[in-house]
Amino acid sequence: MPAQNIETDRSGEASHHEHVDLLVIGWGKAGKTLAGTAAREGLRVALVEQSADMIGGSCINIACVPTKILIHDAEERRDSDDPERYFADAVSRRDTLTGAMRKKNFSLLDELDSVLLVDGTATFTGERKVQVTGGKEDLQICADTVVINTGSCPALPPIDGARFGGRIHSSQTLQHVSPLPRSLVVVGGGYVGLEFASMFAHYGSEVTVLDRGERPLKNEDTDVARTAAEALRGDGITITSGATVTSVADGPDHARVTYQVEGREQTIEAEAVLLALGRAPATADLALERAGVRTDDRGYVAVDEHLRTSASGVYAVGDVNGGPQFTYVSLDDNRIVADQLFGTGRRATTDRAAVPYTMFLTPPLARVGLSEDTAQEQGYDVGVGVKQMADIAAAPRAKIEGDPRGIVKIVVDSTNDQVLGAALMHLHSQEVINLVSLAIRHGITASELRDSIYTHPSTTEALNEVLGALQ
Repeated sequence: MPAQNIETDRSGEASHHEHVDLLVIGWGKAGKTLAGTAAREGLRVALVEQSADMIGGSCINIACVPTKILIHDAEERRDSDDPERYFADAVSRRDTLTGAMRKKNFSLLDELDSVLLVDGTATFTGERKVQVTGGKEDLQICADTVVINTGSCPALPPIDGARFGGRIHSSQTLQHVSPLPRSLVVVGGGYVGLEFASMFAHYGSEVTVLDRGERPLKNEDTDVARTAAEALRGDGITITSGATVTSVADGPDHARVTYQVEGREQTIEAEAVLLALGRAPATADLALERAGVRTDDRGYVAVDEHLRTSASGVYAVGDVNGGPQFTYVSLDDNRIVADQLFGTGRRATTDRAAVPYTMFLTPPLARVGLSEDTAQEQGYDVGVGVKQMADIAAAPRAKIEGDPRGIVKIVVDSTNDQVLGAALMHLHSQEVINLVSLAIRHGITASELRDSIYTHPSTTEALNEVLGALQ
């Protein structure tokens, strides 16, 4: 490891000092992309990552990629496949692919001569200064610009007995549960909870979801939420709404969850429990106050529209800044900071419009823009095109692939024919939603989408028929 100078700290151990143009703390999507861009611009860059298992960031190691591998393989399982062996094989494939992606991510930066890759935990010691610990040597780094990119972690809810360990899991540890649990209780009916519920049901687990909301997917229109819930229940998942969990307890053979519904206490036992009640910023080791970096009331690093923190020369990107927790939003964070460092400085979070997302149920549920309920609340003259996927004659792709479940719903401003939003639940909806998102951003009308020529047979063709029935 190159160093400008070496001295001895109070413990008598060697302490190296480095000065760099850019310091990135954390190897997530935005940070690693910025590091590469800055190096190619001729800057001296240091990137600090505390875990060798997180090289490349959360997306490729514990989030987007590994969970979608497991979801894909779960959907491919046949009734004749032994559940436990099949799940173990899927986990092995997950680990092989994520390992290869870590290696590739490391090489992409390691091959750049002006990038210093540092193992260890970074803690601020002052303004744009950190101490990195993790071995016998300490490294002191000062930088002209610092980018905080430490991400988020599963939050422990304020529930008696809540902890991660044994039979009580986070979304990270459940990916390596062994053996496959014959029964699983999911505490939480959000993105993570429902994705894992759907996944493990397809592997063969008996799954129960305890959701504190009055109904599943409370932010979706009733017809969309009902369609999704019917699909989940059709896959054998029990969903209990209005459930307030009061305690969890691990045991040698089962974990026990105690909850209340309408004031009545109930208990359920399962071989595994997933606590999926949100995430928290990963800032515990940073000592942000020493750098003058403020946080918001949730503990996330507070930033402005250019992702600048309260400390001069310090930015926060990705999950740690409290924005939408998607890797593609983190990539856009990278563009904003890169524009600050190397461009015009005009790009901002306020430029973002019609950012889509997908919940990878079976089939996936993708959303963008306004729901019908929200559009009406905001005073729009709303037109709606909606059909169950099974009833769309002009889009046979889902029937060809054997799963015609789902719904296509497009919300339109009747005064100007502009698309306001869409909810798509069907096979390949994660692809089609990007087309609708592009249409919203660029003012393409509902009529243009309706009359466009799409390949056949494809799920995109559903737009022809659904928008043709716009009311």
